[in-house]
Amino acid sequence: MQGLETFGVGIGVLAGLLLPIQTCLNSRLRESVGSPFLSSLISFIGGTVFLFIVTLCVNGSVLFPLSTFAQNPAWLWLGGLFGVIGLTTNIFIFPKIGGVQTAILPITGQIIMGLIIDTFGLFYSAQQTLNITRLLGILLVIAGVGGAVVLGQKRSHKNLPSDSSPSDEQDAGLWGWRALALGTGFLMAAQSAINGHLGVVLGSSAKSAFVSFTVGTIVLALIACVLKLKIRIRVPQGKTKNPWWMYFGGVLGALFVAGNALLVPVLGTGLTIMAALTGMITGSLMVDKFGLLQAPQRAVTLTQVLSLGVMVIGIALVRLT
Repeated sequence: MQGLETFGVGIGVLAGLLLPIQTCLNSRLRESVGSPFLSSLISFIGGTVFLFIVTLCVNGSVLFPLSTFAQNPAWLWLGGLFGVIGLTTNIFIFPKIGGVQTAILPITGQIIMGLIIDTFGLFYSAQQTLNITRLLGILLVIAGVGGAVVLGQKRSHKNLPSDSSPSDEQDAGLWGWRALALGTGFLMAAQSAINGHLGVVLGSSAKSAFVSFTVGTIVLALIACVLKLKIRIRVPQGKTKNPWWMYFGGVLGALFVAGNALLVPVLGTGLTIMAALTGMITGSLMVDKFGLLQAPQRAVTLTQVLSLGVMVIGIALVRLT
């Protein structure tokens, strides 16, 4: 069992590595379509088609008995909606609270909610006792995220003028947005737990991810209709052409969601999330260091690397409990 968990943690880290790359692809796609909602919609459509094909190959069908709806709680089908809410919320909170808090608060919310889900067995997850070692591991992961994200961001903005900081009155008015950012993390953790249980119910993590992406695609399509958005793909100013890889963000997102659905029943929600976050931070540092996929190149500090090591130690402590 320990060997299976170790393998699962490794898969979770690899799944997390996909998210920063997905962000690069979707960001480039947004430049061409001009709207984050359209970029997300195209990404979700791509992921849904990919999962449709995978599910057909693995399970022979994407269908399941209609009695599944009546025999299970309504929240079982909300994973895709939670994912879209989290994605959309980040779009709105970024200009309000800045990049540092937009990154760290949802991540902290995911870790806290993952802890709550495991401790109380929410969403039919396996209940896990909260002990000192597990709590220490979780705190180390949070500290590692803070070091990798916050300190790195502060370094990149250290030359900003002092008057760019918000006043006390402005800062007080931001607490609502900060609470919303934290709540976004809660929803993302709930999405992982829900999709994990849905995979158990349907007998397939691929089918679970397909359902989640289908729901998300429908929600984003409705948003696009309400906002009267039309998909027009252009070559952005200063670019010579659109790269072929910008359309594949949905595939990476689909692999991440399917991986989470597979791992949650094995590792628990908390450990799955922490493994994925470690991969996500690692991937983000790699994107910054090498300027992958047309992303701006930024220096990676020793503090960020050490913070990543702290996260790994924290995950090891959680896994050993």
